[in-house]
Amino acid sequence: MAGVLERSYIEICGFERESVLRFRQITLNLGVGLHSGGVKYADSAGGFSYEDSGKLLSVTSNRFIHWSTSGDMVQFVEQSLDTNLLNNAVRLHIPNCLLLPGGVSIQETLNNVIILIVTSQAVHRLVLPHPTHMYRSDLVTELQMQSIFTDIGKLNLNEPAHSYVLPFVQGTPATAPSTSAAWISHQGEAVFTLASPSGGITVVTLPAHDQDGTVSILELKQSSMMQRLAGWMPTAIRGDQSISDLAISLAVHQLEDDTFIFALCQDHKLRMWSFKHQMCLLVTDMLDYMPAGRGEVKASPAQAHKLRLFFSSSTGLCLAIYLAVPKGSQFCVLQLVASENNRYSLDHISTQFTTQETLVDFVLTASDIWAVWLDNDNQTVVKYISFEHSTAGMWNQVFVQPSPEEEVHVGEDQDPREVYLDVLFSPLRFTASAIIKALQIYKRGTERYSDLSWEELKKEVTVTVENELQGSVTEYEFCQEDYRLLQVEFWSKFYACCLQYQDVLSTPLALHISPATAMVCVLKKGFVSFLLPCFAVDHLYLSSDEYLFSEEETPIAEDSNLSRDVLQLIQCLRMVSESLPEDMAYEMDKALEDLLSPEKVSEKVLEGLLANDNENVIQDILNKLQDISNPTVAINTLLRELDLEADAETESRPTGQSLRVRISLSQLYGSSVAASLICQAVCQTAMTRTLLCRDLLILQQLYLRIGDNVFVPGGAQLLQLQQDLIPRCSSLLCSYHLLKQMSLTLSSSVPLDILNADLQHLSVLELSDSTIPTSSRSVLNPQTVVELFYQNVARKAIMSQIFSQQDVEGSQGMLHWPQMISSVLTLLCQFLWPSNPSFLFPECLMVNCQYAPLQEYARLVGPWCQVNVGSYRFVLGHCYLASGEGQKALQCFQEAAAEVDKEDFLMKLMGSDEEAVTATAPRLLYYNKVLRLLEDIGLPELVINLATLAISEAANDERSQAALWTRIFKHHLDLGHNSQAYEALTQNPDSSRQLDCLRQLVVVLCERAQLRDLVQFSFVDLHDEVVNIIESRARAVDLMTHNYYELLYAFHINRHNYRKAGTVMFEYGMRLGREVRTLRGLQKQVNCYLAALNCLRLVHPDYAWIVQPSSGAAYERPGTSPKRNYDGEFAANPVSQQIDILELKDLEKEYVLARSRLTLAQQDPPSAAIAGGASSQEMVALLVQTGLFDTALTLCQTFNLSLTPVFEGLTFKCIKLQYKGDQDQTEVWNWLAANQLPTVITTKESSATDEAWRLLAHYLENYPLQNAQYHRCVINKLLSHGVPVPDWLLNSYKEIDAASLLRLYLNYDQLESAAELVLEYVDALLGKGHQYFGIERPLSATASLVWLPYTSIDQLLRNLSASQINEKMYKNLKDKLAEYHRLVDQSSRNRLMRVPRAT
Repeated sequence: MAGVLERSYIEICGFERESVLRFRQITLNLGVGLHSGGVKYADSAGGFSYEDSGKLLSVTSNRFIHWSTSGDMVQFVEQSLDTNLLNNAVRLHIPNCLLLPGGVSIQETLNNVIILIVTSQAVHRLVLPHPTHMYRSDLVTELQMQSIFTDIGKLNLNEPAHSYVLPFVQGTPATAPSTSAAWISHQGEAVFTLASPSGGITVVTLPAHDQDGTVSILELKQSSMMQRLAGWMPTAIRGDQSISDLAISLAVHQLEDDTFIFALCQDHKLRMWSFKHQMCLLVTDMLDYMPAGRGEVKASPAQAHKLRLFFSSSTGLCLAIYLAVPKGSQFCVLQLVASENNRYSLDHISTQFTTQETLVDFVLTASDIWAVWLDNDNQTVVKYISFEHSTAGMWNQVFVQPSPEEEVHVGEDQDPREVYLDVLFSPLRFTASAIIKALQIYKRGTERYSDLSWEELKKEVTVTVENELQGSVTEYEFCQEDYRLLQVEFWSKFYACCLQYQDVLSTPLALHISPATAMVCVLKKGFVSFLLPCFAVDHLYLSSDEYLFSEEETPIAEDSNLSRDVLQLIQCLRMVSESLPEDMAYEMDKALEDLLSPEKVSEKVLEGLLANDNENVIQDILNKLQDISNPTVAINTLLRELDLEADAETESRPTGQSLRVRISLSQLYGSSVAASLICQAVCQTAMTRTLLCRDLLILQQLYLRIGDNVFVPGGAQLLQLQQDLIPRCSSLLCSYHLLKQMSLTLSSSVPLDILNADLQHLSVLELSDSTIPTSSRSVLNPQTVVELFYQNVARKAIMSQIFSQQDVEGSQGMLHWPQMISSVLTLLCQFLWPSNPSFLFPECLMVNCQYAPLQEYARLVGPWCQVNVGSYRFVLGHCYLASGEGQKALQCFQEAAAEVDKEDFLMKLMGSDEEAVTATAPRLLYYNKVLRLLEDIGLPELVINLATLAISEAANDERSQAALWTRIFKHHLDLGHNSQAYEALTQNPDSSRQLDCLRQLVVVLCERAQLRDLVQFSFVDLHDEVVNIIESRARAVDLMTHNYYELLYAFHINRHNYRKAGTVMFEYGMRLGREVRTLRGLQKQVNCYLAALNCLRLVHPDYAWIVQPSSGAAYERPGTSPKRNYDGEFAANPVSQQIDILELKDLEKEYVLARSRLTLAQQDPPSAAIAGGASSQEMVALLVQTGLFDTALTLCQTFNLSLTPVFEGLTFKCIKLQYKGDQDQTEVWNWLAANQLPTVITTKESSATDEAWRLLAHYLENYPLQNAQYHRCVINKLLSHGVPVPDWLLNSYKEIDAASLLRLYLNYDQLESAAELVLEYVDALLGKGHQYFGIERPLSATASLVWLPYTSIDQLLRNLSASQINEKMYKNLKDKLAEYHRLVDQSSRNRLMRVPRAT
């Protein structure tokens, strides 16, 4: 950057944007009355800098207090450039006590800061804690600190230690003092000197604040004696002083053990009093130092003379006296010289003349006089001069902040409201106080807006002006142009009101210079402005003609001829600037905003100037150009000074400094005041140089037009101008325009939740901590984006670089303001300069979610900047992501990839893992970071597109290809693009990743119930893997919530592998029976066995078999962890079991069993858990118990089981019905309905008991068995329960096996029934009712042989004979048997007779 030329300064205003500064109001009522004559004093101001404010390691570094007075009110503000101070603004109101000019003095002691205040009727002393006393430790790490005014409200200001009412000034204005001075003595006393309007000096001394004592009032008299006063004695009574002795300016200095009071009086004489000796030691007539016109001046009393002191150990005590005379004011600098016997004299050092009108204030330093004036137009003028070395008497310039433009240019394509709002709320033009005062006047109301934020104030202004406009409209219809004119009218009216108050607030009151840091401040009514050293190139461009013509050399060129050429060139630029109409300047600025070519626009502007050159300005410029001997060298020199390209690496490096130094550096220039000041200085510099580059570009176009007259035709100079200088100037113009726009752009407030979400997304980029937002946010609301960058990123890097080579502790870290602020500005501008490699500024905007400013930055820098092209495309892509423009973002990310191995920012994105960087191509690392960002934000379509593009970069890197294909697969699958996901899976070169993807595909499609897609995929070379995956999933998950077995079944069916499908469904059914013993589980099991049967029936009979699946709880699955026993050792592998082959008939049996379980569960749901694991025999019992006899019979027949349990169970139910009657008929009818009943009898009403007996008879009829075993078991059951056997059953059984029936009777002692049976049976044998016993032919000679169960009959006869009750039955039976035997004998004989005898 251009070197600093410390012969001029530029004013930067520290505007507040957080709203009006909030003062704490404190009222000190002394009970005094108002002066009867209405005494008035001019508003005044002053400042105080701490003694150690220039030391970096001090708590008070860059810390100062400034105050302003108005009437009976004084307000104090403590400010720091390093930390934000809390409770730092106090407004003290002392009713009826007017503040005197110079009536405020601040001094510091070891433990206290003491404020001395002099008013028209009282004196005051405020004792506040010193900052070093508030913070005992040197290591102050707080981001904000308490001001010394924090506890001022706790002071009782009415106490005698703090306030004293002057007894001698009560009554008339003639007794009120005119000026004053105050100091703290070495003994801690507060001493006040007051100048009486009638002449003389009164000294009021208050005892030390921590000691008791009385107030003393002394008057210094010409007689050199001191008199103790009981009151104020009028001059007319004393008669020893004249009005000419009235002191108009007082100053005090303590020297060794004495205190000197200097009084500049109305008689133009300077008097020096010794406070110790109470005598006037020196009287000097200041008119002696005037070159001419003394008589006229002496005749009129002095009114505006001013006196200032400066002391240093090297120069001693110096005095500067400003003599205000109508035609030639001057500054006299004198040095106090002491001789023996307490005799003093003044040596004249210098006299400096000035032609300015009204002096506001001036300050004397060791080498300079600084002064501020108001000119005839009421504009502020600040200058300074070196009183020792300025031989020509030329005052050095201070380029003050110009007032805002009186009129605002509104383009035809612009909205007046937007234009005016941009101007009003620009960071450089208006304070919040001025806008608020204008708003109150404009609304003609009493509302207070001091608590409004910057944005709320902007809305309030908009609403107010728009409402005023709407209220004035009387017509309902307006053409657009008329409405636009009306808008301009009302907005310009409000703008004029703001201008008026801004001018009032900009009125200067005083100058303050910090002795420790040489920082110069202009204290104004509404704010404080700071003076910064002006850079050489800016100094030349801003200097007025009189200064420019007087320049003999310039620091930007060492050669004298070149210096002269540069100065001539600058003068030409000034002429171009002055001749440029406002509309052309606006057109040029708009062209930069619209990204038009600056060369073409400047050429067009030049044509406009030539066409409208009515005053021959262009000709004057051409004449001036003729005086430049080597224009290309001069232009090149100027461009080199304007170029901010860094010569060295701007990155900060750790220097191993101590903790104390690092903490101090972390706070240096870190307050919101410093941030606003520095960034406004950047903006001011950028605005100035934008105009300079604009004028230089137009001037070069003029050179091209007249090139043949200036340069050798076809020579190198013209070619250099065309191909080198003009493009460079154009680039510089765009760069400075960019800096100006960013300095004026306010940062947008980001809601905390959005900020956290965006930071979470950005965390995947793993950027360094240098740009991550910190908690030390500025209190400025809102900040500009440059302030945001300075606070969060740049300041730390700047301070580290400035102090990297310094021994801060050894050198005490002295802070020289001109040098420090120039270095900070230079480095900050280099960080912001788009052509430098540093990319910290856009990166900071990105991580702070300032997407709109960043997008604008990238737009402005895009067409012409050739540095960090890829990085700009990347951050622009991130902006598009934030605004939801994904495709644009993707395009930007793709364009950035081309520069990934060339730019630091993009290389930082790739990470610092050296192994990864060397093993993977840079672009792939970059794509991986971007892909992670897109994934974190949740943009799968963009991830797929970018990953597809990245695959082309990974042609020879299978590892990266596999990762990319995996990403593509994952996001296609997430989006429901099943076919594309399958395609990505098949393309993956890594078998392990392919298997992982395959497993995920199966699981996800199953969860989504998109099984058709899964089944129909071809799975070339992956068939076995798919089967293994589905099988392992099927065996590992809950059967009722996932349908992997059904999926596997469909998978095999789709591929016509029916036997495998049958195996799957059979295994499914087995597990259901074992694990899911519910009704639903049984239903699924039946369906599974049916499906398995169907599959095997589709297979050739020779292959209609399957291997029975393992019945264990665990399956051998890929990836299963090894099992351990209780001792922690690996368990032995299980012994392989025998393989069982299941054929179709085996599956049918399992189906019947499962079906019977389901039937049971449907009839009796609670039994489902038991039935699930019951065997066939157990199932028969359960079915019989439930009354499902048909199902039980079917199950018995299937498994070749005896039907006896079925008949016994049904017989028992019949018995229960027989004896329990018709109770609980519903349940009975339910189980009866579950069986296939015989033909319904409709001839009579049938009971449940009847139906049960009919069912039993039906079963006995339909399920006959040899020897009628089932009849026997039924009758046995009946007899065992003592139930009479039904006739139909007896008849049926008699016909089949009467002998067995007889034995049953005998078993259960049914002797009568047995006897009757034998009698009937014998009768049947004899031919009576033989058909009822199944006897075809009764006893006869020709019939077949017949027999009787004699064993049973003998047992019956024995039992009957033993019982006396059955004697008759016994006799009848014996008779019947005898008859039978007789007939048998007869028949036998007849048969024998019929047989021919053997011959």
